Amino acid sequence: MLHLRDARPDDAELLLAYIRELAEFERLTHECVADAALLRHSLFEEKKAHAIMAEWDSKPAGFALYFYNFSTFVGRPGLYLEDLFVRPQFRRNGIAKAVFRYLASKAVAEGCGRMEWSVLNWNENAIAFYRSLGAKPMDEWTVQRLTGEALKRLAGN
Repeated sequence: MLHLRDARPDDAELLLAYIRELAEFERLTHECVADAALLRHSLFEEKKAHAIMAEWDSKPAGFALYFYNFSTFVGRPGLYLEDLFVRPQFRRNGIAKAVFRYLASKAVAEGCGRMEWSVLNWNENAIAFYRSLGAKPMDEWTVQRLTGEALKRLAGN
């Protein structure tokens, strides 16, 4: 019933729809400024990130977007899961776990030293799911971010 596949350029509109649904779920629609052309360019022309599509009974069910980073301490690349989203009507079918298994297998096969992602503190269901996979929180680390005018201001100095 579940089929995972690499995203293709013609998936850009569907990816954008998923991203907007995720932004709504995360209460972050005000930060969602991506468009299909930008996704197509970044994912399929520049190959800055990668996406996989999840289909359940041939119906669009969700996606995952990931990229590679590097750990100086481990001396190897890591796989960073930027987003994972399964549409509500397809949840509780093992899709998210299958996506994690797929990405973990990819990370191991490609010699990655770790796989990481972030989760919103209030998303208790996701946190419990990640614990069930064996994930450990990195409580001693706080994500820092520069965006918009602050990023441009710093770049200009």
